[in-house]
Amino acid sequence: MVCYSNAMQGVTVIEHPIIQARVTQLRDVETSPAQFAEHLRQISALLLFEMTRSLLTTPVEIQTPLTRTTGAQLVRPLILVPILRAGLGMVDGMARILPDVTIGHIGMYRDEATLEPRHYYFRLPTNLAEGEVLLVDPMLATGNSAVAAIALLKKEGATSIRFGCLISCPEGLLTLTTAHPDVPVFTAAIDEKLNEKGYIVPGLGDAGDRYFGTL
Repeated sequence: MVCYSNAMQGVTVIEHPIIQARVTQLRDVETSPAQFAEHLRQISALLLFEMTRSLLTTPVEIQTPLTRTTGAQLVRPLILVPILRAGLGMVDGMARILPDVTIGHIGMYRDEATLEPRHYYFRLPTNLAEGEVLLVDPMLATGNSAVAAIALLKKEGATSIRFGCLISCPEGLLTLTTAHPDVPVFTAAIDEKLNEKGYIVPGLGDAGDRYFGTL
């Protein structure tokens, strides 16, 4: 795991070998939708550990089968928010680790002419201000959807937000960290660039289409 400093403070690149191997399988055009979905679930679970590594805990006393002891519990509740629709593919792997997590949803699509986000669905829990919000989307391309989603979360009262993605690019990272420098970013890869259509190169194509098999 390394921090991508320079012009973009707060960006963590996760270089775990298992994550990198799974990302390679996701990129492969021969990977089937079923395989893609399973790899995405596995990577998302691993990504969750890095996204939450610095969460605050508080001591709690419990009874084991043998004696009383002091353990730890999270100070703030966790709220998982995928950006629809591709972000749904990351929820399953994370929710397996956090079965009691609260899940919100932000629906967005990209206008293919302007590359600007359009939001069509917004459903969030009421305890945003008290929670640690984990906003997830497999791809950070232009960065516009993530910027808009974070702005919506802040408007609704979120005070602590972390953004996680699998693949990003310098353009999207710069857009996101400039607009929201207070939001830590976690990514498994920083790819070369965006192409003229706003897709990450080399990337993996459209994550939503590959996950749902709608190519």
